Amino acid sequence: MKHFHLKVLIVAVGFLQSCDNKNELPIDRKAVVSRHNVELNGVDTMGSLTLGNGRFAMTMDVTGLQTFADAYENGVPLGTQSEWGWHSFPPERDYSIDETLVPIQSHGREVPYARQWPANTPQGAAANYIRQNPHRIHLAQVGWEIIKKDGTKAELENIEAIDQKLDLWKGELISRFEVEGEPIEVISLVDPSNEQLHVSVKSPLIQAGRLGLSVNYPFPTDQFLDVGNQYDSAEQKRLTIKEPNSGRIQIKRSLDSTVYHTEIRSSQSLESSEERYGFIFQPNSQEPSWDFSISFSPDTESVGPATFDEAQAKVNKDYEQFWKSGGMMDFVAVDDKRAKELERRMILSLYLTKVNCGGMSPPQETGLTYNSWYGKPHMEMTWWHGVHFALWGRTEVLEKHMDWYLRNDSVAKVMAERQGFEGVRWQKMTDNDGGETVSSVGSYLIWQQPHIIYFSELIYRANPSPEVLSKYERVIEQTADFMADFAWYDEELERYILGPGVIPAQERFDPQETFNPTYELAYWRWALEAAQQWRTRMGQERNPKWDEVLKGLSPLPEMDGLYLATESAPDSYTHPEFMTDHPIVLGAYGMLPATDGLDTEVMRQTFDKVWEDWQWEDTWGWDFPMTAMTAARLGRPERAVESLLMPITTNTYLVNGHNYQSERLRIYLPGNGGLLTALGLMAKGADELPENSGFPPTWKVRHEGLVKMP
Repeated sequence: MKHFHLKVLIVAVGFLQSCDNKNELPIDRKAVVSRHNVELNGVDTMGSLTLGNGRFAMTMDVTGLQTFADAYENGVPLGTQSEWGWHSFPPERDYSIDETLVPIQSHGREVPYARQWPANTPQGAAANYIRQNPHRIHLAQVGWEIIKKDGTKAELENIEAIDQKLDLWKGELISRFEVEGEPIEVISLVDPSNEQLHVSVKSPLIQAGRLGLSVNYPFPTDQFLDVGNQYDSAEQKRLTIKEPNSGRIQIKRSLDSTVYHTEIRSSQSLESSEERYGFIFQPNSQEPSWDFSISFSPDTESVGPATFDEAQAKVNKDYEQFWKSGGMMDFVAVDDKRAKELERRMILSLYLTKVNCGGMSPPQETGLTYNSWYGKPHMEMTWWHGVHFALWGRTEVLEKHMDWYLRNDSVAKVMAERQGFEGVRWQKMTDNDGGETVSSVGSYLIWQQPHIIYFSELIYRANPSPEVLSKYERVIEQTADFMADFAWYDEELERYILGPGVIPAQERFDPQETFNPTYELAYWRWALEAAQQWRTRMGQERNPKWDEVLKGLSPLPEMDGLYLATESAPDSYTHPEFMTDHPIVLGAYGMLPATDGLDTEVMRQTFDKVWEDWQWEDTWGWDFPMTAMTAARLGRPERAVESLLMPITTNTYLVNGHNYQSERLRIYLPGNGGLLTALGLMAKGADELPENSGFPPTWKVRHEGLVKMP
């Protein structure tokens, strides 16, 4: 018995010590999460709500399904997307990226880059096809078929008495509404391990034969934006239905070379009827309740819970485990009224990144909600999509993203070889298979190159093991080889420079003239040194070529006590265009720790200049957390909070937690990921930054489970 009491005491002491704030009880996580449940009492087309598991997601309107997709077309669209759901239109001929190449005088020679061309040229046809294909597709639109008393279909204006709630702790969407006074109650949830939606609905309209299920198949666009409501008149020719009048129905869709299957499992037998773009399913029921699931798979057989109750228990357990694990922050004791909004954005960002960003490839910037840039991930954005997972104690999600690099380094090697460089040059805009895409901007970006070294370092910190070292050794070596070779020794300047042939993260500079952007120089220095440390951990000698570049790399360019955006633009602060887009010069000491030669006083003066004079209306969602991170490292906590809540359109967070940018880009997950990264740094600190120093001294922010940033 004494041994038992001793074990209990040891466990209790260890549990209390695991809290970051000593002598305090653990955070009441359920209370923090639940006070930010999303509740709607009317139609808000910007407030649609997403259910997902990180690899598959569906976005719902106020009916708990996707009944009124057209009404949400210009809001946050009602998409159904997966990690595997991609399509390519058949090409008119074989297109090669070689057709799109344009050389730039750089590194003492001509270096070819894949660019966009006018559409009416042969090069333009190749460029457009490669850019647009493959593209992510919407797997289906799943909605209610609600029939009014007069026999006509209910429209959005007929949906009344709306009471919708996204229960974040449970991971389920509860939607209550009425049509002509008849109540409908819907519970919707997505399986945590399958591409499967589970629905339970209660309504007298089921008994009356006036509530059915509509499943339609959108046709992919070849446009930048695809909101999932375009259809093709020939769709029925692509569909094959099996067991159309039963409780288990299968539909095969053959869209060119893309083939996938839909399976509906119903608690009631169903009668099907053909629609122009899909099917309507009507339950044969004398009961006022109906449960069903609908799943999507590239294979013929799908798996998942057999009953709604089993599915609900599985989802609830998954979400409870999610919220109880990893990091958490609690702002309830902060008197400042701004804290409540920060906490709301934090909780909803944790939710949105869980449902959109958990696959084996980095997400696109609009996640699994709708397509932007044809559904393709942007590899420079992986920093904002992935770093926060490690800082919030969920490194395993970042490791999933890293699988993309391990799968696709051969494509990156071909790019480097074509341009005459050693190692691998990581793609900017890509797909699951690492495809290279043409771009008049993206092809010249280089700040995605060191990301994999930064990610590897975060993973190693969480698990400093030989297995981690060996897993990423090859890609780190190849990545650093390119970086060292890309740095070109300028005989006149007598130092290594980056460029020309570069567009910085602040995409406002001519690649033919630009060299030595400040942030990229700092990142090059940090990453090459980190790669050397990786070799040392492996018991290897430092790479002499990398050391040569580190020793001779250009210092961060400055003028008049300010860091310039790039050395080639001494008018960085006087040219109006150069005061727009990302103020990435701040990232050199914010996203990164102080690298060799960085002067914090110069950065402090640079921060003040940017803060006062930047054209903040012409920025993006991750610029505000980046600015907050720099403020935190400079010891300016009030500025850090002000940065996160700056009243700028692109820093808007909708009722569903999405970071709004513009009519063109209504959601933007790099903003959500950036917010979480900044909050993690502000609360937990960094290697040389104390805990909680990113918040004003009066803010009593509690946190637990967070990880220090480098």
